Amino acid sequence: MRFRLLKRNLLALLGVSFIVLTLLVSTRVLIVSDNDTSGAGNAVHSGNVVKFNFGSPPQLSQSVYNANYKQCIHNADKYPEEPRLVLVVQVHNRPEYLKLLIKSLEKAAEVHSFLLVFSHDYFSEEINAIVQGITYCKVLQIYFPFSTQLYPNEFPGQDPRDCPRDISKDNALKTGCLNAEHPDSYGHYREAFITQTKHHWWWKLHFVWERVQVMQGYSGFAIFLEEDNYILPDFFHFYKSMIEYRKNSCPDCDMLALGNHNGLTDFNKLSNKVLTTGWMSTKHNIGMAISREVYYKLMGCSNDYCTYDDYNWDWTLQHLSGTCISKPLKVLVAQGSRVLHTGDCGLHQKENCRPEWASQRVEEGLQMAKDGFFPQSLVLSGAEAVEHKAHVKNGGWGDIRDHILCNNYAKRL
Repeated sequence: MRFRLLKRNLLALLGVSFIVLTLLVSTRVLIVSDNDTSGAGNAVHSGNVVKFNFGSPPQLSQSVYNANYKQCIHNADKYPEEPRLVLVVQVHNRPEYLKLLIKSLEKAAEVHSFLLVFSHDYFSEEINAIVQGITYCKVLQIYFPFSTQLYPNEFPGQDPRDCPRDISKDNALKTGCLNAEHPDSYGHYREAFITQTKHHWWWKLHFVWERVQVMQGYSGFAIFLEEDNYILPDFFHFYKSMIEYRKNSCPDCDMLALGNHNGLTDFNKLSNKVLTTGWMSTKHNIGMAISREVYYKLMGCSNDYCTYDDYNWDWTLQHLSGTCISKPLKVLVAQGSRVLHTGDCGLHQKENCRPEWASQRVEEGLQMAKDGFFPQSLVLSGAEAVEHKAHVKNGGWGDIRDHILCNNYAKRL
């Protein structure tokens, strides 16, 4: 009996490995098969944007791989200087909120010195047109090649042969659904749309630091945003002030958090205040700045990230801080947030999305906060303990196929 179970598990693992290997090999084939091999190596392409073919998932996949290979930089001729700041925006399918973010960026001081990297896991002509309409700085679009949109009826999308979320393991084993052996910690089976955000975040982190050619000589921080964020006009000024403060007063600060979830409450009073503390998911996941050094620390924990049973990338990072990364991550935090959260809907909230209301609230708040912009210097308001913050994992990440695919992002394709 035990031999039969071991044999079944071995066959399942071999099957999963074959699926993931097929996905990764197909990625390499699609990239190499690109007819235009000019500019291979360290060249940066400008203009000649890859035209997307939305006819079928395989055609769309070809467009995605071609675009990731060519890495066309919009406005490169207009802004030839090396970027002084890199912003990485994770984009799904909320174009109205994305427009608000782009509008806020246009008003940011010294935005012409930015490189904006938009990382997409949903592909549409509308979203491409919005991003490609930016004229005020250099822009690069990258595309998550394992989006559920590209695999609508197979892993990493939702295979019709997958186990239903709430079926018991006993019944799953009886029915023979594909992932019967691998529910999460709470007995639930994977939902593709739930797992995608964590996959996308980890792939994006690796691709930006390892594969984006224009960043190969970049030594600054990359600031990670989402499509429903909104940055303040003095965003870059405050970033430079935080860099200077870190250099002089907090050299052991691993990360920066230019945002918080308090909005513009008491902004004028807090405008020039910062604090140091241990990184926490619920507080420091907005406007998060990561250096190449911290990236290497995170990639050293790839297996821990990829196998930890929590579908949230930020809760997973909190778990890593103080476990796999033995010294908990220390963060320098802006008390007066330079990044606002405008989204009133998202992964779990699909209805009553009113971006026009969010826009009005932001504009009213900015009028009240404008006297606090561009502080001359920063003041430390507090230094909290830097320690591991344990939490109850949320599940949703028990499928071995997700673990294997996630771990393969760091491997050369």
